[in-house]
Amino acid sequence: MRRAKISIIGAGNTGAACAVWAASKELGDIVLLDIAEGVAKGKALDLYEAAPIEGFDCRIEGGSDYALIADSDIVIITAGIPRKPGMSRDDLIQTNVKIVREVSQNVAKYAPNSILIVLSNPLDAMVYTAWKSSGFPASRVLGQAGCLDVARFRAFLSLKLGCSVEDIQALLLGGHGDDMVPLPRFTSVHGIPIDQLLSEADINECVQRAKVGGGEIVQLMGTSAYYAPAAGVIQMAEAIIKDKKRILPCAAYCEDAFGVAPGQTGKGFFVGVPCILGKGGMEKVVEVKFNDAEAALFAESAQHVKDLVAVVQKLFPELG
Repeated sequence: MRRAKISIIGAGNTGAACAVWAASKELGDIVLLDIAEGVAKGKALDLYEAAPIEGFDCRIEGGSDYALIADSDIVIITAGIPRKPGMSRDDLIQTNVKIVREVSQNVAKYAPNSILIVLSNPLDAMVYTAWKSSGFPASRVLGQAGCLDVARFRAFLSLKLGCSVEDIQALLLGGHGDDMVPLPRFTSVHGIPIDQLLSEADINECVQRAKVGGGEIVQLMGTSAYYAPAAGVIQMAEAIIKDKKRILPCAAYCEDAFGVAPGQTGKGFFVGVPCILGKGGMEKVVEVKFNDAEAALFAESAQHVKDLVAVVQKLFPELG
């Protein structure tokens, strides 16, 4: 039986962390690809040398030749630059669209049957770019943000409650970061509604901290987070590779779902929603019933995603 193959484009902090989490779970053989060939090869070799100690058995190789990703089941895109001081949103989009577009075209050429998981920022626009550039069915293109946002929310709630993170279930939807839609009504601790355990003020504090969770880490260490974002990606990859049918929040293609683009076939957007993930990628969007306040927040978040995509389409008409 052939082992799964996971290729990671971008061997920086996040890409390397993806490789570590994937190897630790022994999900399959791993390829690290980067324009800096020595970095990709070095990190791959370093990680493989940990295999005898940690007891994972998988091939790990690195390089800069896209031929290495042939026959991949999952391709993870972490390539791109972070926003720098003085850089506008349009500047960041212009640079990263070019990178993600080129990467996605190469993925389509060398790994045409793979499932794409995008982690590059700005996330919602980059998932859209990968979809358009690869020509893949929307079900085989996903963005990782919701798994990270929910993990942060659960982590902060566990600190506030003094209980295990394992007992907390939560849901956050919409765009990544400040645009996310908190849903405390769907949050519980071993079945106990969160509002029976924490005050509204405490819950809101955790929500706000989750929204700016990435910024908090940037302020602390001067660079973007990578352990938790990578863990979110590998959570998705594991659900797909093992055909687990897990319901996870992902940036997934929506048309009629959640009223994102009703009746506009082929004119949908990638928005953070609960999805069933299995061997086919995004197999189903799971809709939940919002109250009026939640619906308004989600509509606002979805509009921000549409505005972001409009910038991409303006700068790169061929992606329209």
